[in-house]
Amino acid sequence: MGRGKFKGKPTGRRQFSTPEEMIAGTSSRPRTFKREEAEEEDISEEESEEESEEESEKKKGTQGVIEIDNPNLVKPKNMKARDVDLEKTTELSRREREEIEKQKAHERYMKLQEQGKTEQARKDLERLALIRQQRAEAAKKRDEEKAAKEQKKTEARK
Repeated sequence: MGRGKFKGKPTGRRQFSTPEEMIAGTSSRPRTFKREEAEEEDISEEESEEESEEESEKKKGTQGVIEIDNPNLVKPKNMKARDVDLEKTTELSRREREEIEKQKAHERYMKLQEQGKTEQARKDLERLALIRQQRAEAAKKRDEEKAAKEQKKTEARK
C-alpha cells in the first residue's frame, strides 16, 4: 500500500495535531526528546566554559614565543553575571556623543526660533510684517475702489 511522499521512519509515523489540540495545549506527540536535548546542551555549555578558561592559558604555535602588543587585537571578555558591576556607567562612543550634541543643539535652536531670537526668525517676522502691511494696503485700496464704483453708479442713476 502506498504511503505517499514521505516514507516511514523507525521512530514512528508522523502525527499532526488538530487546531483544537493546539489551543487546548494537549497533544499526543511526546515532548521528552526536546527536554533531553536541552539538558545535554546545558551540561556541554558548562564543560566548554571550563575548557575555554584552560585553553586561554595555553598559547598556540609561536604565540607563546613572541609577545605581541597589538592594539587591534580584540581579546574576548568573558564575564559572568555575578561579576558584572551594575553601578559602572558605560562611556558613549564619539559618534553617539556627537549625535546627542547635535540633537540638543537643534532643540536649542528651535526653541530660540520659536521665541524669535535668531536671525532667521527675525527675517521671517520682518517678511511677515511686510506681507501683512501689503495685504492691508491692498484691502484698503479694494474698498476705496468699490466705494468709488458704487458712487459712480449712484451718480449715474440720478
